Amino acid sequence: MASNATRRQFLGGLAAASAVTARPAAAPAAERSENYWEGVRQQFLFHEQRVPMNAANLCPAPRSVASAVTDLTRSINVDCSFQNRARFDRDREAARELVAGQLGVTADEIALVRNTSEANNIVNNGLDLGPDEEVVTWDQNHPTNNVAWAVRARRRGFAVRSVTVPADPVGPEDLIEPFRRALTPRTRVLALTHASNVSGIRLPVRELCSIAHRQGIHVHVDGAQTWGALSVDLRELDCDSYAASAHKWYCGPKEVGLLYVCRERIDRIWPNTVAPGWGATADTELAGARKFESMGQRDDAALSALGTAAEFHAAIGTDQVEARVLELASALKQFLQAIGARLVTPMDEELSAGVCIVDVPSARRQELFEAMYERYGIAGSTSGGFRLCPHVYNTRQHVERAAQGIEALRGLWA
Repeated sequence: MASNATRRQFLGGLAAASAVTARPAAAPAAERSENYWEGVRQQFLFHEQRVPMNAANLCPAPRSVASAVTDLTRSINVDCSFQNRARFDRDREAARELVAGQLGVTADEIALVRNTSEANNIVNNGLDLGPDEEVVTWDQNHPTNNVAWAVRARRRGFAVRSVTVPADPVGPEDLIEPFRRALTPRTRVLALTHASNVSGIRLPVRELCSIAHRQGIHVHVDGAQTWGALSVDLRELDCDSYAASAHKWYCGPKEVGLLYVCRERIDRIWPNTVAPGWGATADTELAGARKFESMGQRDDAALSALGTAAEFHAAIGTDQVEARVLELASALKQFLQAIGARLVTPMDEELSAGVCIVDVPSARRQELFEAMYERYGIAGSTSGGFRLCPHVYNTRQHVERAAQGIEALRGLWA
């Protein structure tokens, strides 16, 4: 994790920004002035000429995390001895404790892997499934939680069924019913995405878990678009496993992610990789979910810096992060709706998270994507349309700038 000096500097900066608002640090995002959030924005290195608004793919790391990675990497290059590297074991466990606490689970249920893709594949390759069984997926899942299941099915003979939900859901039941109908006595796994990166739709995962568990079905959730964006309590969500990446909304180091597996399910999933850290025999496996992170040499500096990213979120407050993300996303959608843009993403915060997508013809998406970056300095994405994902490092001025750019480029989407 970051040095004490770096940590004090970062926390001091946020405290100063909070003081400007003359409100307590725990105040909801909606009650914090833009001065506070400008202080958060200043924790990031990007320039106003090139504003990132694509958290669904990659976020910049705050200064504290970037500095931690740099300093720790240099430490290894200066002294790569076992003695010097011993600190990274302690850092990794400290990071695991912090992350687990924020997610409402125990450290033994968290594996620190490389990214969501790896975590998804550990689950879909590690569950024992046979020819008479089936997996139900959402057609908006990421390929590593969709195509990967089909690849495993070719090898093992189980069936995969894909569910489609209404494009314009009115309420949670519109999203629940298609999955309820799809589950059968053969279903062993329900593989979901908490919030879609191609539509912005947020599934009512808690309700779907309840339905699936009544039939003894394992529920795996891809949380790439919710870890770091929403205040996620995995115990309350009640899924059996959950995957996420630190480099997205969590604003953490690259090539670090997590796999949560509830304690009752850990023994039912086989690890993908078994490296020397596992132990001397097949029976001496690592404690809890750590058995899924026996991968050989890792980037110790990045793993350690995950703890600094956890401190960054704790300094703001995970509830406040969620409130700010939803505030900015709602403001952006309102701006876009006002200028006549058709949204792929629901307006309702109950049915969406931080991902906002404008319906743009496929043939014009790349042109809009390039024009927004070159003319307006807004970095978005062409996933599902034209995608914008404002985060805590964005200001309302950034959001307004993005909407004004899209309005000015009306000929590319209208």
